[in-house]
Amino acid sequence: MQLDLLPERTAGAAENMASDFLLLQRYPEPACARFRHYDWRRPAFTFGFGQKIAYVREQLNLLAPGEHLDLTRRPTGGGVVDHRDDWTFALVIPRGHALYDARATESYRQVHADLVAALQAQGLPVVLKERCESACADTPASAPSVCFIRPELYDVLHATTGAKVAGAAQKRSKHGLLFQGSIAKTTTGAVNWERFATDFTARLAATLGAEAVACPWPDFAEGELDGLAEQYTETDWLEYR
Repeated sequence: MQLDLLPERTAGAAENMASDFLLLQRYPEPACARFRHYDWRRPAFTFGFGQKIAYVREQLNLLAPGEHLDLTRRPTGGGVVDHRDDWTFALVIPRGHALYDARATESYRQVHADLVAALQAQGLPVVLKERCESACADTPASAPSVCFIRPELYDVLHATTGAKVAGAAQKRSKHGLLFQGSIAKTTTGAVNWERFATDFTARLAATLGAEAVACPWPDFAEGELDGLAEQYTETDWLEYR
């Protein structure tokens, strides 16, 4: 199998989420896994598909009062994520791979174990959260949360401060597994992000039993990305719940 490493792109929140979803649903090489790191055109927050918009707005009033934000609902689950200073990535694993068939906690653990190893290679004191003091593993994905405030099972933590360093959300469809991850740069200290990307994708490729290959951006159907991005800006999508 091949792990396609796609070019880095900078876009608005709606376009970034639309691109991730289309990489899951429309990618022309379904036998391949695919990975991309991307940036944000404006200060942005995203929130999980199952989150209630009233709760999201309450949190934004606390986290970024009065700030003009680029906001959209993700196609994956999880909580409210602040992308104003993060390193964001998406991984798509095709249907039929062992991690597609694994329990959500196991795919979460394996991807984050590779992330931890890539950060530890630069001397960062990070660890996986291996235990839950409460029933966090049983908390429904739709439960109200702010991603970097409450660590969940197999999130990445700073070993010294206990701060949450990285979290993610997942979506399985008949096409594959979409994993959307975020690393809070404010908690990591100095990181060579170019080296991190190389180390992280190499470890992911080994975990997946794949060869990592730099690939061009795929061609979607004409107007498909723009149309979905527009949908992700509409009130019906933002206020779905």
